[in-house]
Amino acid sequence: MTDNIKLHTADRVTTLTMARPEKRNAITQAMYAAMADALEDYAASDDVRAFVITGAEDYFTSGNDVKDFSMGSNGDEVPPVVRFLKAVSTCPKPLIAAVNGPAIGVGVTMLLHCDLVVVSEASTFSTPFVQLGLVPEAASSLLLPATVGMAVANDMLLANRVLDAREAVTFGLASRIVPAVDLMTEAGTIANQLAAAAPQSVLKTKSLIRHGRDQMIAQMDKESVMFAEQLKSPEFAEVVTAKMQKRAPVFK
Repeated sequence: MTDNIKLHTADRVTTLTMARPEKRNAITQAMYAAMADALEDYAASDDVRAFVITGAEDYFTSGNDVKDFSMGSNGDEVPPVVRFLKAVSTCPKPLIAAVNGPAIGVGVTMLLHCDLVVVSEASTFSTPFVQLGLVPEAASSLLLPATVGMAVANDMLLANRVLDAREAVTFGLASRIVPAVDLMTEAGTIANQLAAAAPQSVLKTKSLIRHGRDQMIAQMDKESVMFAEQLKSPEFAEVVTAKMQKRAPVFK
């Protein structure tokens, strides 16, 4: 377990907070492992019936910690990031995201697997994979066009268009928008409502809504292969070097 992931459980609701505010809640492999553990425990639990994901302070998450990822995995059979993406995408029980600020990269793509997404007025949404020399993940190349439409998905995935909170709701990426001070109260109200509902009805309803999972998993696997290739590519190496040298990357 890492100190950068905080878990709190009460009244059959678990809240997971990505808590690395000094790095804008950038996610390391250790954090992915802890998040995967938490989601796997939640899926197997008979006592917890709703799960909220949020970020500490004024960021949801700035995405992957680029430096951490550039060092490669620790040799585990299944990389922690893959474990997390599979856990969040296959979780049979309700997932609620409370987006309290900027959501970047995986901060957006994980929302495509959450059942309800509540956002504060301060939240923004961007997917700068191409700008980092990478490719989409979490089946976002399939799910984002299906959610926001092909034109907006192209704008986000290729040109790094940044959506504000109201656009996220308008395009269907988010469910509700509330003032920042009301965010966790609203997310908690939804979680408590789901935790108190008939559990089998909730599970079966989610399974009916989340059909077509085989295609999603196949797309996620395809993305993972390409993502791993790009992590080893000269393009990604140039992005990392450029960041260290505080300059714009130059691609041949």
